[in-house]
Amino acid sequence: MIKRYWTYLAACLLALAALPAPSWATGYTQTKYPIVLVHGLFGFDNIGPVDYFYGIASGLRSGGANVYVTSVSAANSTEVRGEQLLLQVKQILAATGASKVNLIGHSHGGPTARYVASVRPDLVASVSSVGGVNKGSRVADVLIGAVPDVTYTLANAVSGFISFLSGSPTLPQNARAAATSLSTAGTLAFNSNHPEGVPTSACGEGAYQVHGVYYFSWSGAQPYTNVLDISDPVLALTAIAFNGAKNDGLVSSCSSHLGRVIRDDYAMNHLDEVNQMVGITNLFETSPVTIFRQQANRLQGLGL
Repeated sequence: MIKRYWTYLAACLLALAALPAPSWATGYTQTKYPIVLVHGLFGFDNIGPVDYFYGIASGLRSGGANVYVTSVSAANSTEVRGEQLLLQVKQILAATGASKVNLIGHSHGGPTARYVASVRPDLVASVSSVGGVNKGSRVADVLIGAVPDVTYTLANAVSGFISFLSGSPTLPQNARAAATSLSTAGTLAFNSNHPEGVPTSACGEGAYQVHGVYYFSWSGAQPYTNVLDISDPVLALTAIAFNGAKNDGLVSSCSSHLGRVIRDDYAMNHLDEVNQMVGITNLFETSPVTIFRQQANRLQGLGL
């Protein structure tokens, strides 16, 4: 009887050892290459105690990841932002001794990361696009046709102020160029020069790996998620531009697709995807921090 008990116990322990490590386990997010986070339009690395990727960098680091949060122009073309990011990637590689990085970009940060992977694939192990504007945004299309020139001037001032507060006052701002890059026509032109990972069908998946770079994406599809979030009514309003198509308030689910689509229907809006505003997200959906941690573990499993 005792022998049978110990045999059963040993079998249970072996079965537990074979299970994947839980998300809280030490080393769960420890990737081979540094993780580099790239913000979107009107974004920043941090302003005082508020991080753009709120709680995400620390959540990744707690599991062993080496994480860098970059700062590019709050508003500018994808190519200008991409060159700024490329410079920072080179600096990160020089500082760490790593040969590549894992880029994770939100919103306009998705195409920005894609630019770097396209022009220097030797420096990039993977690109993960979070609510990325990979095939344009209907909101940008509407604004381009309706916004007067003075609005772009104001947007440039706001962008410059954001960069100043985040410690990057010299970054150039060009809101008109940003709007053009994020429009359907603008992304079409960008994709013709940088097609890696972009789906060839209207709402399918793209190539999982191109020139040695792995491509992933995920996004939300619920513009209004928390009555306490002051940004939700705005996103519920902008969602009207999509004429009923699934979207996160600023980007349609189909437009967010890049490479391997993890999910395009999280109960999140565009800001929830990076745990904004200050972590006020949908109480009935997976935490955005957890989703980023899961992606880090996914990269770990691929040896990245």
